[in-house]
Amino acid sequence: MIFKFLRTKSILFFTYIVSTVWFFSCAKNDDKPEGITQDNTPYELNTGGFPPPKIAVDNQLTIEGVKLGRMLFYEKKLSGDGTQACASCHIQEFAFTDTARFSLGIRGHRGGRQAMSVFNMAWHENEFFWDGRAHLLRDQSLMPIQDKLEMDETLENVIAKLSASQMYKDQFIRVFGSEEITSRKMSLAMEQFMNSIISNKSRFDDFLKDSTVFTSSEKRGFKLFTTEYNPFFPDQSGADCQHCHSGFNFENDKYMNNGLDGDGEFKDEGRFKTSGTQNDFGKFKVTSLRNIAITAPYMHDGRFKTLEEVIEHYNSGIKASATLDPSLEQTRAKGLFLTDQDKKDLVAFLKTLTDKELTHNPEYSSPF
Repeated sequence: MIFKFLRTKSILFFTYIVSTVWFFSCAKNDDKPEGITQDNTPYELNTGGFPPPKIAVDNQLTIEGVKLGRMLFYEKKLSGDGTQACASCHIQEFAFTDTARFSLGIRGHRGGRQAMSVFNMAWHENEFFWDGRAHLLRDQSLMPIQDKLEMDETLENVIAKLSASQMYKDQFIRVFGSEEITSRKMSLAMEQFMNSIISNKSRFDDFLKDSTVFTSSEKRGFKLFTTEYNPFFPDQSGADCQHCHSGFNFENDKYMNNGLDGDGEFKDEGRFKTSGTQNDFGKFKVTSLRNIAITAPYMHDGRFKTLEEVIEHYNSGIKASATLDPSLEQTRAKGLFLTDQDKKDLVAFLKTLTDKELTHNPEYSSPF
């Protein structure tokens, strides 16, 4: 009888121990992993001689936030079949653009526009994509994932795949204080990473700092680039490129029709498709000329393969249309009067805008 009582007591005690261990084990698993906490250490942007960018108050850059965004930028789980990432069409070697005229999606479908470069995004204040359909960079980050022609995946599926990875859950804790993964958190992280990609280490930047000397051809190309068009004195006329490609980033935060097509020839409605404003028909986002020598093909539809073709378009190929930019309409009839040497000098200058470090900077490369 005593033995039976002791055995029963032992069983109850063992059950209590197992239950206690199970309870605390479950409670621990429901909490944040031990030792992992939110880290809000700021990420310092190396802006060089650029003015400070206006980073969104609700998404200031942190070291861990930029790291998570970088992971997601290179993560193929974001695509429907696990074969493509954002970096598949925005390739670091080519200043984060694609060498294809139209990128191919995971199903082999061809996109309708040339992939835009991803650098100096922190200074863009006029929305994103060629037609500006994404109001914020965070909005832009999610659209290719859901596009049937591109990554062809649902955000729900992406969240499920990332949530199955302890590595990602841990990183979301470091950034947001919780392992819960949401599309909004994903977009904020990718916005942080893209805002961290800065291109400001070209020979042109060195030239401005008096740390390098331009060749005579580069100097002359720079002069042509910045000199206004003068139809009355052709010998004094310039290429007037700075009208659209000005400032430290060589763009003007506008949408413009640059005369690629005439009325009745447009295959792409451009900004009009987003705004619905007739005056936006055939207008596209003015892109930066930084790294232009390594980002071919050119224009929204990649129709030009070389810089020489681009220059010749502005020299003699501008077509008339209702929304053509007035400054280009002024040059359309007579052209820019550029000689063969002028064109060579312009190309020489444009090549000085290539960043010496961007294409191999380890801070922007794949973390995997």
